[in-house]
Amino acid sequence: MDFGFSEAQSEVRQLSRQILSEQVTPERLAAFDEFAKPRFDRELWSQLAAAGLLGVAVDEAYGGMGFGFIELALFLEEVGRTIAPLPAIPHLVSAALPLQRFGTDQQKDALLPGVVDGSLLLSAALMEGPGENPLVPATRAVSSGDGFSLSGVKRCVPFASDCHRILVAASAEEGIVIVMVDPAASGVTLTDMKYSTYEPQYELLLQDVSIGAEDVLAGPERGAELLQWIRERTTAAVCAHQLGVTDQAMRMTASYTAERKQFGVPVATFQAVGHRAANCFIDVECLRLNTYQAASLLAAEADAGNEVLIAKIWAGDVGHRVSYASQHLHGGTGIDRDYPLWRYCLWARHNEVMLGGSAPQLAVLGRRIAAGEAYCR
Repeated sequence: MDFGFSEAQSEVRQLSRQILSEQVTPERLAAFDEFAKPRFDRELWSQLAAAGLLGVAVDEAYGGMGFGFIELALFLEEVGRTIAPLPAIPHLVSAALPLQRFGTDQQKDALLPGVVDGSLLLSAALMEGPGENPLVPATRAVSSGDGFSLSGVKRCVPFASDCHRILVAASAEEGIVIVMVDPAASGVTLTDMKYSTYEPQYELLLQDVSIGAEDVLAGPERGAELLQWIRERTTAAVCAHQLGVTDQAMRMTASYTAERKQFGVPVATFQAVGHRAANCFIDVECLRLNTYQAASLLAAEADAGNEVLIAKIWAGDVGHRVSYASQHLHGGTGIDRDYPLWRYCLWARHNEVMLGGSAPQLAVLGRRIAAGEAYCR
């Protein structure tokens, strides 16, 4: 049995790598440092749209390629490999995928063609305050006619100021609802949040925001299911991005130690350096295995809750270990702002804590095992 990628999947990866590696350079990334301008390369976004990659997991009926989550994960891995300044995960995963899977025909006809051609931007508000249960939103929804009135606060909403719609989960009396909020609507206030990766992030304040029936994605009867569905795929997408980040940091380190000489020989020939670099390679390959395992199950709409947890645990731990080892083996060069490694270390840390670090994910997995819900006969 062949466990490799299909020809079409390999072509998606090759096309993604070709465009991103050619267009995303350290000089181009430097233009966004220190919040010099919003970290969104619109020209590159348009090129990816023209190549069809923004529609890699969107049905052909809406102008997409018609592939699935595996192909999308391969694209996101290449985005991570170049740490491209793009809203790929919030737009393509957290918003477009649930819209396609759970939206009405009218919602899909109105939004998905714009998702594919890049003419509109979507995002999702998945985080609230620290310590709050992400699957039980603190934001409140009150029934109002055929829709809802929303009040609450969402934090770390990516690219919110540029969005056409933002997916928001809220708790109603009957259960959880998922709605699409217009950031320009009355009662919506956006406050800029400074992020170490320089990615545009916002606090979203909702004060009696009116949501019509046309912007309700899921009512109380299936809102909880959809919220879990979105979080699992977004978490797996972060793992795919982290795979690209850590793989590139590892390769950058291998190249540097092979060229850097001490006592007249490359430092890569030193046993301690070789062992640490080998550990990085093993870590990255373990992350690759667990990420692809989770992605393949999600692509098949199979139960992947435990596999997503395991992949995220690895994403956090591998990001932590590889970034530390890369900095150590580079010496002072690793923190030189004229050398690109520091950006990868920032993104490795960001992906480590995004949607929960390794410790909370491990705690959830432990509770599942104790309850007989994971790896028990």
